[in-house]
Amino acid sequence: MAFEKRPLFDVHDPAFHTEQFAVGEDAKDALRHLRSEFIIPTKGDLKNKHFGPAANTNNYSPTTNSEPCTYLCGNSLGLQPRRTSEYIKRYLDTWASKGVYGHFKELEEGLPPWLHIDDAVKEQTAKIVGALPSEVVVMETLTANLHLLLASFYKPTKDRYKIIIEGKAFPSDYYAAISQLALHNLPSSALITITPSSPDSPYLSTEHILSVISQHHASTALVLLPGIQFYSGQFFQIDIITRHAQSLGITVGWDLAHAMGNVPLHLHDWNVDFAAWCNYKYMNGGPGVIGGLFVHERHGRVDTASPNGGSEGLVNGTIEGEEQLIYRPRLSGWWGSDKSARFRMDNKFVPIPGASGFQLSNPSALDMTAVTASLDVFAMTSMQELREKSLKLTAYLELRLQQYPDGKAPYRIITPLNPNERGAQLSVRLEPCLLDAVMEILEEEGVVVDERRPDVVRVAPAPLYNSFLDVHNFVTIFQRACKKAKKGLAETEESVMVENGKDLHH
Repeated sequence: MAFEKRPLFDVHDPAFHTEQFAVGEDAKDALRHLRSEFIIPTKGDLKNKHFGPAANTNNYSPTTNSEPCTYLCGNSLGLQPRRTSEYIKRYLDTWASKGVYGHFKELEEGLPPWLHIDDAVKEQTAKIVGALPSEVVVMETLTANLHLLLASFYKPTKDRYKIIIEGKAFPSDYYAAISQLALHNLPSSALITITPSSPDSPYLSTEHILSVISQHHASTALVLLPGIQFYSGQFFQIDIITRHAQSLGITVGWDLAHAMGNVPLHLHDWNVDFAAWCNYKYMNGGPGVIGGLFVHERHGRVDTASPNGGSEGLVNGTIEGEEQLIYRPRLSGWWGSDKSARFRMDNKFVPIPGASGFQLSNPSALDMTAVTASLDVFAMTSMQELREKSLKLTAYLELRLQQYPDGKAPYRIITPLNPNERGAQLSVRLEPCLLDAVMEILEEEGVVVDERRPDVVRVAPAPLYNSFLDVHNFVTIFQRACKKAKKGLAETEESVMVENGKDLHH
């Protein structure tokens, strides 16, 4: 997970803070052509109150509405690849012209038959997470996958029953963990949270995480952590934490919602037990699109039982004379059973080896089509190349934010400054009472980022489609907005003081 730490820019260069500098960096970017693979909303699109692009409406003005917005919100929802609409049109045409035959017909041009569409995305998905194709599957949604995985991997005993998560876990992870405890009739006190050492910072050092795991290891059954923390943007050391917890006999799972498509992952080599993710953030699959999961190959095995049994796992096929299979217990579904026998309808569950054996129902072909469109863009590069560009973009954003033109900046970066401990996102904490005014100005200026109340702005330059010019535009507008918001707050406070003074006088 380590990358060489070296100065990427000369901040003393007089041109560093200029638009020309950003344009020059974009000209040197070997991945700049990927930006054209995405539809970037215009400022007019963002303000348009009607369906579709602003250019289709009567009040559209090319001089004021056609400039692209500054979109730095891929950590919440990625932009739409241009090929998505083309691929979905193919899917709709197949459905319209083939009906149910679309499940089986191999077409000369078009997408894979729907029966095989889940297999078609395995190879590229596996490259993104650093896994074997058999260890990944695109299915369900993030929280549903977490529950399915916890049902299989969380096996509390009298002595080991606790679940460890981080204290500011995304609500989905918290709800999943606490409800799993409830399903096993365990108290909420069995949920152990890792909280920061300092109340002034959300940072969780690896040493602190390991110490909490060590403290509770004798009574802990499972650790569930995010690859990248959604609020702070911190990139956890997945390999070290996994290895430490497993050495203490603890199963380890990862929520990769903010890591998938953002940072290089090596789930197989890191020996991760299981992981789940969504495909609508850095993966650009569309809002609420189908998610995915990883199960290490050692947990996905399907073996034949010896006549006398004696192996761990579920023994299936108890009717005399039938073959007995041993595999990890899971909540089983039709689509996870042997594909060659899927349509026999004999109610004999023979799990597909690997992650595919965890599938339930046939996946939405519409969702899979959207994910395929994005994966085909990822196939034009590599996670290593994306990471190298991301390191430069995020470093540029960090250095520009640190150069505030009017004295002390009314904000501070709470994401780790060590580039090895972050992905594409920087979280910026504003001084109190500035957030609403700043966000209002950003929106008016066509800058798209997201907020976490009461005072954090999350900024995520995604390397697939964002540019150095995007970062320059954001910093310029953001710092201007901070100055205006702070001035407005001071005037309001002064007005209140004057009013209070009048009241006292009377």
